[in-house]
Amino acid sequence: MSNCTLPETQEKLTLPDAWDFKGRPAERSKTGGWTAAAMILGGEACERLTTLGIAVNLVTYLTGTMHLGNATSANTVTNFLGTSFMLCLLGGFVADTFLGRYLTIAIFATFQAMGVTILTISTTIPSLRPRKCTSDTGTPCIPASGKQLMVLYIALYLTALGTGGLKSSVSGFGSDQFDESDKQERRQMTNFFNWFFFFISIGSLAAVTVLVYIQDNLGRQWGYGICVCAIVLGLIVFLSGTRRYRFKKLVGSPLTQISGVCVAAWRKRNMELPSDMSFLYNVDDIDDGLKKKKKQKLPHSKQFRFLDKAAIKEPKTTSGTAMIINKWSLSTLTDVEEVKLIIRMLPIWATTIMFWTVYAQMTTFSVSQATSMDRHIGKSFQIPPASLTAFFVGSILLTVPVYDRLIVPMARKALENPQGLTPLQRMGVGLVFSIFAMVAAALTEVKRLNIARSHGLTDNPTAEIPLSVFWLVPQFFFVGSGEAFTYIGQLDFFLRECPKGMKTMSTGLFLSTLSLGFFFSSLLVTIVHKTTGHNKPWLADNLNQGKLYDFYWLLALLSALNLVIYLFCANWYVYKDKRLAEEGIELEEPEICAHA
Repeated sequence: MSNCTLPETQEKLTLPDAWDFKGRPAERSKTGGWTAAAMILGGEACERLTTLGIAVNLVTYLTGTMHLGNATSANTVTNFLGTSFMLCLLGGFVADTFLGRYLTIAIFATFQAMGVTILTISTTIPSLRPRKCTSDTGTPCIPASGKQLMVLYIALYLTALGTGGLKSSVSGFGSDQFDESDKQERRQMTNFFNWFFFFISIGSLAAVTVLVYIQDNLGRQWGYGICVCAIVLGLIVFLSGTRRYRFKKLVGSPLTQISGVCVAAWRKRNMELPSDMSFLYNVDDIDDGLKKKKKQKLPHSKQFRFLDKAAIKEPKTTSGTAMIINKWSLSTLTDVEEVKLIIRMLPIWATTIMFWTVYAQMTTFSVSQATSMDRHIGKSFQIPPASLTAFFVGSILLTVPVYDRLIVPMARKALENPQGLTPLQRMGVGLVFSIFAMVAAALTEVKRLNIARSHGLTDNPTAEIPLSVFWLVPQFFFVGSGEAFTYIGQLDFFLRECPKGMKTMSTGLFLSTLSLGFFFSSLLVTIVHKTTGHNKPWLADNLNQGKLYDFYWLLALLSALNLVIYLFCANWYVYKDKRLAEEGIELEEPEICAHA
């Protein structure tokens, strides 16, 4: 029987596992909830505006101002974005082990502001970019020098560092503002994820319309200067909610636990597992005289039984009646099962990477396509090439409410699932949309090249091809709708299915799929460019002489193969809740007054 019972009224007033900014137990009425979440959402919207405001139009800056080739520019953009998301793993480690989510967000947002400031300066000082070149005057196009590129890369990767650290903790810190043990707040947490996605889409929409127009018409320094102001404003908004936030205790990096289980299992690889699993070391065996909050006990599973050896008790681990615990030689069975949960998620993790490879094309080659097409609306206004991604963001904003209001009610009846589509089903729909996107992109590129040839424009890389840029809308629409399904499905899946205490790492794992998708795009571009560059290059600097459509067909084929593998993995996966229900175990509520 617990010796930390509190009056029922006090249980309702404070939370057991959260504190306010002064380190006191968080009061339910004065901390957290939508007020705190709104501050976090506002900061995230500013971050998205800043990051996408740089990335979406970067390829035109690299080709038009820095005079780099199409393939090199595309890889620079995807490597920048890939690094941003890969650094989420570093940010998650720092947040879990040293700083906590609040300080991690504040510090890394400052790094991002520094990076964007350097980028703004690099576009203002003439010596930090090459001279302009025009075909009319015959001025040669000299690529950016090593010094100029060094300053640019310092700015980009300092921005990437800030973005990675910030993104790793924002969604987790936002969900910390809601108490999972309270039914009403748990429903609010589900709505938070939808609003989280909505707000980053609003930031994206402002970036690809307003910011891109300012960059192309008033100057890069003005556009990037606004990005500096946006991230600083986002940081101020975030810090203004300090008194309202709920803070959670540092739980340490899950990477240490995962490493400990793997090392302990390897050390005991030659030992035999007992026939009775109750002889393995588990959470019930821990009794060190301290009132520690225990982990939720997980049922033993038969998969990956090699890892069970990490929980084998050895004679040398006991001294009298007390257990001598070394995390590198002995793990609890619950720790082992938590590591197994992560391993089970890896096939889903791996098969969603391909979607983000397709997504990467929307900020690189699709923008290059738009540059060569008729972008006029009326006689005077011309759409900036990167602003075509507004259709991409618009399709996201359209898909979310359509899914919520139409698809969910129908899916509830057809599938008898209160969520509508499960997270795995949502991701699957997104992968299907990515195939449609690449098919549409390939067909549009074939049409664009045929018109260029018929008008004799293949030798002029700067010529405007008499084909409306709105032919590109289908590929942006399919990727945007696919992201609405994939992103929310991934976020839901990785946060719900991960073990308790691994939320930040799981968010980093999810965001690493974006990173690897961008890096895989860079790898594909490099391989294709080197393989086809000697004869008829697919990715020529002059797109009118290339075969970009073959690159899109290749992506469509890879996406289709990936979908087949994903369907096998999704069919094999068993949700954590279902697995626990089959064992007769309910998800535990946090113990009230554990830290009172």
